[in-house]
Amino acid sequence: MGYIYILGTILFTVFGQLIAKWRMTYHGPLLPDGLLNKINYFFFKMMFDPYIIATFACAFIASFLWLMTVNKFELSFAYPFMALAFVLVVAAAVPLFNETLNIYKISGTLLVVVGLIVLSKGHA
Repeated sequence: MGYIYILGTILFTVFGQLIAKWRMTYHGPLLPDGLLNKINYFFFKMMFDPYIIATFACAFIASFLWLMTVNKFELSFAYPFMALAFVLVVAAAVPLFNETLNIYKISGTLLVVVGLIVLSKGHA
């Protein structure tokens, strides 16, 4: 069951990040000049967007699942799996948001995966 908690943490984290990017792109840049205008814009335009609210729900659920995860596993074993969120976000951002994928992003992502494999072998 512990691995389900890890997977849930990762998926809710990734889903929340992708929704956040989508909605921030939809709403556009924080245009008003001045800090108070930006806060006002953010609060009234985006904080009442149901999708933005869903990102907070995803973060809450991911946090709750993470608490369950660290109850089941050593932190030094469980935490490296969070690196999968980086891999999944990169993989999803390319087709969803037309983000570029270059040799540096590919190399970095592969290094994260290799690092995760090495760390998980050290736990066995």
